[in-house]
Amino acid sequence: MDTQAKQIYNDKTVYHDNGFDRLFIALFSHKMAKAVDRPIRFSGYDGFVDLSKQIMAGRNSQDQQRLVAVVLQSLVPAPVLWLIRTLFSPTQWVCEANAWFATLLFDWLVGPCHVKSVDLQLADGTTRSQKSVVQIEKCRYLEQSGCVGMCINMCKLPTQKFFTDDFGIPLTMIPNFEDLSCEMIFGQTPPPLETEDAYTQPCLATMCSLAKTTAPPCPKVRE
Repeated sequence: MDTQAKQIYNDKTVYHDNGFDRLFIALFSHKMAKAVDRPIRFSGYDGFVDLSKQIMAGRNSQDQQRLVAVVLQSLVPAPVLWLIRTLFSPTQWVCEANAWFATLLFDWLVGPCHVKSVDLQLADGTTRSQKSVVQIEKCRYLEQSGCVGMCINMCKLPTQKFFTDDFGIPLTMIPNFEDLSCEMIFGQTPPPLETEDAYTQPCLATMCSLAKTTAPPCPKVRE
């Protein structure tokens, strides 16, 4: 790991959650605690991350993803999801609107983010430029958890599946484990995990107790 990357890991971001942030943290924490049937042991974002770790304990990657899917689906009534899938196709406007809303709704979860453009290849082979990428500057969830497995099993994969299958709006998330940033690309169908760099990503050596000097892929992703 180069000097710049080490500095990014060592410089912990300080967050000052407002009332809106605390409301969403409490809502998600309550849903997660109910799903896992465990108490919330810490307040604020610490409690949210702690519940994520409790979900991981004793569950393989598929079970972790399924449990998070239950939490996400509990946040939006099934009839609303059906209406969205039925009435809205993933047009340029829909993808761009989702990206814009994501910067407002997910700020408490992932930290500062902004919308940027992307060139998407369409089914007919043509390319379309649209502002449907949410650029997460330094993911709060990844920074605080320090865990590749949590990033992939508790965030990336279930969130992709939720938007792609339940909302009918394709989403691909591309985490960068060098600088802890991430791209959320609305309108892009997620590829199989086995074809992505995240599948072979080792544990974060400076942050994870499971990390080894030989740097094998994170065991929590493949188990």
